[in-house]
Amino acid sequence: MEWAERFRRAEERYRAGEVRDADQRQLTQLANAAWAAGLCLMMAGRDDEAREWLRRSAARYRESWDAGAPPDSWGRPIAAMKSLVLAGDDASAAARWALDAGAAGAASPIGRYAAALALLVLDRDDEARGVAETLRGRDDFPQDVVAAFAALAGRDPAAYAAAVDEVLRSFEQREQFLEDVPAADTPLVLESLAARRGLGSGLRPSVWLP
Repeated sequence: MEWAERFRRAEERYRAGEVRDADQRQLTQLANAAWAAGLCLMMAGRDDEAREWLRRSAARYRESWDAGAPPDSWGRPIAAMKSLVLAGDDASAAARWALDAGAAGAASPIGRYAAALALLVLDRDDEARGVAETLRGRDDFPQDVVAAFAALAGRDPAAYAAAVDEVLRSFEQREQFLEDVPAADTPLVLESLAARRGLGSGLRPSVWLP
């Protein structure tokens, strides 16, 4: 399926879901659809349009959290941060949201993932490395992502290049993607964070299509 067609379907899902007084679950569905639309546009090279949809996605994720999200709904600040990073925007407000909500002390690995990502967004690399190390060796969290976070925090170019390559490989082996958008969003986000640290591996979105 072409990216333009995937975008059309995502946009249709978003428009169909726009209702007054949406609850937190409906707002999350809207955020997911907006994220899918933005990523499809990005992969199609329509960057300006993509940014608008990614910003809309981040805003909807925040709305869903404020509308009474269940405890430990860490996927929402994670997705908001990713959306803003991919849009090329300042994601620091979303990062502070995750940290203020207690992500660094979360019992769940996904909560500490949110914290590590937030700390990297805020350039608090020493703290990010400490949080990432709490995920080291767990069988319920992808170790390639842990290695990428640690390498970014340590500003280690060789370790980062190896880690992001493994993260990319894991995406290439997937059969299912959020909102049926087969693009490697995590490597895209990692590369953006790496570029800020002078560590970009040179991978490009064009090679990330399954």
